[in-house]
Amino acid sequence: MTSTAASPVGFVGLGNMGGRMARRLVDAGHEVLGHDTRPENVTGCGATPAASVADLTRRCDVVLLSLPESKVVEAVVLGEEGVLAGTRQGQVVVDLSTSAPASTARLHDELAQRGATLLDAGISGGAAAAEKGTLTLMVGGDTATLDRVRPLLDAFSVNVFHCGAVGAGHTAKLLNNFLNAIALSATAEVMVAGRKAGLDLQVLLDVLNTSSGVNFATQNRFPKIIHGDYLKGGLTNALMMKDVLAYVDLVTGLGVASPNSAAPLASFGLALQLGYAQDISNTVVDAIGDLSGRVRVHDGAHDAGKDKP
Repeated sequence: MTSTAASPVGFVGLGNMGGRMARRLVDAGHEVLGHDTRPENVTGCGATPAASVADLTRRCDVVLLSLPESKVVEAVVLGEEGVLAGTRQGQVVVDLSTSAPASTARLHDELAQRGATLLDAGISGGAAAAEKGTLTLMVGGDTATLDRVRPLLDAFSVNVFHCGAVGAGHTAKLLNNFLNAIALSATAEVMVAGRKAGLDLQVLLDVLNTSSGVNFATQNRFPKIIHGDYLKGGLTNALMMKDVLAYVDLVTGLGVASPNSAAPLASFGLALQLGYAQDISNTVVDAIGDLSGRVRVHDGAHDAGKDKP
């Protein structure tokens, strides 16, 4: 699939993640037709605006979705001027959102009745990886359809895993995000404790990263955070909370006990209550710090009462 294909690539949802992925497609030579609630996001990533989601769908053989949650995906697909209104035989819709697998399966069935195929493709790597085109994708659905769209996915990813049938990609994504939430919230608590104990946090991170406490947050987040760089632009606390709740719904339906979900629910719930909802989820460390005597873990913020970054 290149810019010489019969139709442009459709992309709905060109925000923090979608805009970066669309830009990678544009830079790779693909013509991208875009739609977003903020029109400036469409032109900002180099896409051509579509009059509506239905209009975009009618003009594109492949439609990519990057939306906040299942309720939004359902509205975009099933709405009066949505994807389904413009769907035709042989079309492919790829949902790059973090969606509930049960919802994904229902939308797959709706699209299949029109002769279209849905792939669910959970993504990992955040805004930085989207910018560089190094995302990991967890895909559920038909293997042949995945092979068909893989040249497009390769524009913004380096790892594409076929996880199984429809819904498997979004299931894997929720499992991954839950572990991410646990690692981030638990490490945030440890770093606040380390600060209050008077430890050198760089030394503490060096210890953790060569010991059994190592995790993604100790390796990739807190080496920046302790110097005041919260890596803005990634998943917000509100979205992290949404993902943990979606995980709880998933495992409840599977009949799996989830004693470990209480901690990230409490941590990100605290962040929401203290006004960090729309800040990057790394600021959960500040929410925990607020409740621990207004502690900040980054350099130059040893005193109580510091403002949010």
